[in-house]
Amino acid sequence: MSGSKSKVWTVEVVIEEHDHTVTAEARLTGRAPGPMVGEGTARCHPADENVPAIGDELAASRALNVLAGQLLDISIKDIESHTHERVHGIEQG
Repeated sequence: MSGSKSKVWTVEVVIEEHDHTVTAEARLTGRAPGPMVGEGTARCHPADENVPAIGDELAASRALNVLAGQLLDISIKDIESHTHERVHGIEQG
């Protein structure tokens, strides 16, 4: 593809577990003007079996969902600022 331009955005998810609470931070880098961060949490009810992989998945998915919502909100604002019209048909997070 002549004249094509590639960009690389990287998402790193860091997961930490303390007692029965898992937190995840999803950090998007490579995008101007700088990194974006989404955070998610999962808690294991004391009466439930503690399965760390489930907490990791849930906390990470929540962090990524927050990050995706932030990116969508920025996209909508950018479209509106360039078109001077309200964006319709795009679900906001």
